[in-house]
Amino acid sequence: MRYTWPVSTHSAQPRTVRGETEAIYAALSAGALGAILGIVATIGMGLEFWGWPSAGAFASFAAAGVAVASSATAYARSSRVSGQEWRKTLPLWRIIVNTIAVTVVHAALAALAIALVYLVLGLGFVGVVLRPFGGGILGAVSIGLVAYLTYLSASRMTTQRLSSLLVSFVALGTLSAMATSPEQDWWRYHFSELGTFGTFSSFAFNGTLIAGGLLVTTFATYVQSDMTALVVADRLRSRRGPGVVAVLFAIMGVMLAMVGIVPLNVNEPIHNLSASGMALMFFALLGSSPWLLRGLPRAFFLSTAAIAIAFVGSIVLFLTGYFNLTAFEIAVFALIFGWIAIFIRFLTATAERSE
Repeated sequence: MRYTWPVSTHSAQPRTVRGETEAIYAALSAGALGAILGIVATIGMGLEFWGWPSAGAFASFAAAGVAVASSATAYARSSRVSGQEWRKTLPLWRIIVNTIAVTVVHAALAALAIALVYLVLGLGFVGVVLRPFGGGILGAVSIGLVAYLTYLSASRMTTQRLSSLLVSFVALGTLSAMATSPEQDWWRYHFSELGTFGTFSSFAFNGTLIAGGLLVTTFATYVQSDMTALVVADRLRSRRGPGVVAVLFAIMGVMLAMVGIVPLNVNEPIHNLSASGMALMFFALLGSSPWLLRGLPRAFFLSTAAIAIAFVGSIVLFLTGYFNLTAFEIAVFALIFGWIAIFIRFLTATAERSE
């Protein structure tokens, strides 16, 4: 049976002079825009670093908008780079979903990062009011850096970078929801409680799950390409492995997004079914890995077995009442993202060894 899936030649994205140059141009353009916005926002009235209205709030919105333009442009143009040509042969709907996922996650991370910077500045410079000069300087530096970093990140997107981006985004989004929750004792119930308040914390939590789910479906595309290359190189044994693993990851992504789309207080059965479906797909990945991922080092399968045992142990601790639902969810998410990180590192190492 012959594979028709496009094959990437290397799991790492090369650094190019063109990419560095375009990132600098993006930073200079965005920096100029940030300076103008910072000056306009503070003309006639001073703004504090954080609050509403504030320089930080406006900068966060501007950072999100700049990150959308920068990451979308960089990701689209990077398909011409050597080793990424396979992306051009994907169906149009896959290209659109992948671009949206990468763009939304970069925008959210940029907005959260800028908000955090201005919040810390506000705590350190209590009572300081920004005037046009200071607002322009801070706007230029912060928005310019956002454009530069998001352009570089999106233009060098690989499977390993996607996994790191996914973990960082889900962790930061969840922590933001926890920190801004209107109920301090939400943890007595479960994580899904964070998505039921109708406040910023709920928007952050549900939005993180939806965008994270989209990113997992993009991640599945990259995993399939990398695994197919290893099958062709005779490093992985199962010809069905790339397709099956990609489907399981894609279903996990859809289920994760559904948890955010349908919060607990909107429809509890669908919400719980989506969360359970994601856990079930993960368990299927663990159980089928000895057959689907044959060819990876023995250490990978030993770590997979250890994670599977920990997964079952968490279920037992939850059913016996030792874990409450929040602790069980923390354990499951930690095991899922921990296994993904291990899987990608071994996949990358195997790809490098095959060259």
